[in-house]
Amino acid sequence: MPITITPYIPQYITVHTAPADQPAENVTVSFSDYIKNVASSEIYPTWREAALRANILAQVSFALNRVYTEYYPSRGYDFDITGSTVNDQRFIAGRSTFENVDRLVDDLFTTYIRRVGFVEPLAAKFCNGTTVTCDGLSQWGSENLAQQGYTTMQILRRYYGDNIELVSNAPIRDIQYSYPGYPISRGATGEYVTVIQVILNRIGRNYPAIPRIPEDGVFGALTEDAVRKFQSIFNLTADGIVGQGTWYRLVALYVGVTRLAELVSEGQTYTQIQPPRVGVVLREGSTGTAVSALQYLLSIIGQFSESIPVLPIDGIFGPRTRQAVIAAQTNFGIPADGTVGAQTWLRIYEEYLGIANTVLAEANLPTSSREIREAVISQQFPGYDLSYGGID
Repeated sequence: MPITITPYIPQYITVHTAPADQPAENVTVSFSDYIKNVASSEIYPTWREAALRANILAQVSFALNRVYTEYYPSRGYDFDITGSTVNDQRFIAGRSTFENVDRLVDDLFTTYIRRVGFVEPLAAKFCNGTTVTCDGLSQWGSENLAQQGYTTMQILRRYYGDNIELVSNAPIRDIQYSYPGYPISRGATGEYVTVIQVILNRIGRNYPAIPRIPEDGVFGALTEDAVRKFQSIFNLTADGIVGQGTWYRLVALYVGVTRLAELVSEGQTYTQIQPPRVGVVLREGSTGTAVSALQYLLSIIGQFSESIPVLPIDGIFGPRTRQAVIAAQTNFGIPADGTVGAQTWLRIYEEYLGIANTVLAEANLPTSSREIREAVISQQFPGYDLSYGGID
């Protein structure tokens, strides 16, 4: 169950200009300017373009993983990433950047790497490959490969494995932290309760003292008991209420046990995404995470149906989302009123789940609508070339 359903590009990112535990200035910059700064600080502008692109994509993906996992906010910090190579990537406040690097970043900052079948951006760790080596990308090694004629994707697969793909044109929006802004306690219902229950059950696999609970979106006695046990294990006030402190300790532990912030992780999978409870009714004018979930499901289904338009995943139920809903309802043979009630939710989710359990589970799945349709027709998923956005 993802904490954030769909990754996005933050419009701005706040950088702590030293290691996390050291006092320093926090600098807030646009995400594209942040990547330009990092790329100009980490790599050389004279390198071959294939190597520059590979490194920039790794830098974008690593930063987005930090945002997706709320790595620092869940640990009580008021920033999203550090500018230190101790745990993150180099950022030098106020530095000038290189023109060719800027041009490439403008082309790539909404594209990130993920493992096939996983949702989260890859924690694409890297090192210089000379004085420091690691399990991720070698910066100097990437340049050496580029000189040998390797393409960007060939370089990335050399270091991160063949089971990676690129997601392009990710939506840009303000950072949205997962805590709902109010305590959640006994008697509450809805998607935030489901998130709590799923996270508790996953953490409970590593901490068996936490009892397993139904993931039904209802905060009853069993969920309250599980929250109290979690709080007592991790030295929180055991009141059974999920306030901000408990929420972010849950997030931090969940990210830790699933290793979502690591190069090799358990991963968020497509089938972990669940629809909001069928009592949620959406229509034009609705906003929020339930709308984002709807848009995501429709976007997957739309890869296989030309009648369903491509949607921005922005959490806003506008005319384009209504058009997509009507198209889906028409395809399903149910009343096409543009309102998403229980029947429409279930049909959309069933359609999505059928795709997720078959096509999306295949290795080497292409992501563009045209490529997916061609691959389905030809039934040539094995070895199908992943070439997106002119990168490979």
